[in-house]
Amino acid sequence: MRPNEFRALCVSVHDVAPSTWDACRRLIEGVGQVADIPLTLLVVPNYHRLGEVAGDAYEAQLNRCLEQGHELALHGYTHLDEEPMGLLSRFDRTVRTAKEGEFAAMSQARATLHLERGTAWFAQHRWPLTGFVAPAWLLSSGTWQALRDFAFGYTTTLNRFYLLPNRNSILSPSLVYSSRNAWLYRASRGRNHLLASLLSEKSLLRLSLHPPDAIHETMSDWQTLLRSLLKTRTAMTKAQFARLNAN
Repeated sequence: MRPNEFRALCVSVHDVAPSTWDACRRLIEGVGQVADIPLTLLVVPNYHRLGEVAGDAYEAQLNRCLEQGHELALHGYTHLDEEPMGLLSRFDRTVRTAKEGEFAAMSQARATLHLERGTAWFAQHRWPLTGFVAPAWLLSSGTWQALRDFAFGYTTTLNRFYLLPNRNSILSPSLVYSSRNAWLYRASRGRNHLLASLLSEKSLLRLSLHPPDAIHETMSDWQTLLRSLLKTRTAMTKAQFARLNAN
């Protein structure tokens, strides 16, 4: 199938780690209640610096996800923004992203170190690795430079899907829910349905799910949205989409 013969949908589950696994599992099961589709699971090796050793049960679950056709992608190394910040960047990096934009302000050397640790962790588990998605979708100029030394096939920001290493990009705003308060949730829900309608002819839509989206009210809404999207789109992992669109 040629890329121009379909409209794709990539559904991802963010922040996959031992401490978030119960919620992530509910998200995976919630998608399965709608349709049996491949997902991209964004895995954090040392989430919030709680340690790399995940335990046999968790690793077995991720192995099972691979066997079921899902993709595992690298989602940073710690999911924490620990870089120095000035007054101008403080709001964006502390309030909007809750200090989780790990790669938002990293130098090339620091980004390289974190990417090396993350890719080594994947290699240790013998898990295939095609994609890297920065926490909060924030990539510093140093991170972009560091990515040139790694064999990733894609990365994404909030609004674009980038094919690597050439950085050719496709406009694809992510449909994402905000769960910090009721007002933000209602606003994000409206935004998601509006974007899905406005971008209905685009080649790619992305639905990005986070652990807080496993609560009943939010899950009910994104399941309804997912059912609607699957009527006109082919679901695939981000790695599959990158391979189909690679030059």
